[in-house]
Amino acid sequence: MKGVLNAGQIRALVTASPPLISEWINLDQQLQPSGMDLTVREVAAYTSGGVITCDNRERSISGTRLLDFDGRNRICLPAGAYLLTYNEIVNLPLGLMALALPRSSLLRSGAAVHTAVWDPGYCGRAQSMLSVYNPAGFTLEKNARVVQLVFFTLEETGEGYQGAYQGENIA
Repeated sequence: MKGVLNAGQIRALVTASPPLISEWINLDQQLQPSGMDLTVREVAAYTSGGVITCDNRERSISGTRLLDFDGRNRICLPAGAYLLTYNEIVNLPLGLMALALPRSSLLRSGAAVHTAVWDPGYCGRAQSMLSVYNPAGFTLEKNARVVQLVFFTLEETGEGYQGAYQGENIA
């Protein structure tokens, strides 16, 4: 297995133990030819600034406030930045890393999802930033597919991810 994983390889890893991805909504719908779509569990508004320092001793992430979905499980978001939490739990083995890219429908609607590298060894229910650039706003439905997670194999992996976000949002 080299390069980017295809749908068959991802399906095999999703059904393995431990699963590459768990708590998905609809595997057949979310599985793509070269990745797996992740879906929205929660949306939060930022309530304070954050701090990033050279050695992280004084790191302070921004505060957030959960936003409520309406009776149709939708949320109308004005232009701005929001924190998304995904439904799926990702469990990357040491031989894989991943990048999440926004689905094209978001871009065509004036919104984008910003993500970071998903390192080998990471396990958690990740978060990303949704930016609504459209001055008319953007409506998002709970469980909507917003990013495609693309998996890359690695030739050799030393130690896996040991950062502050290991195991995030699982409990």
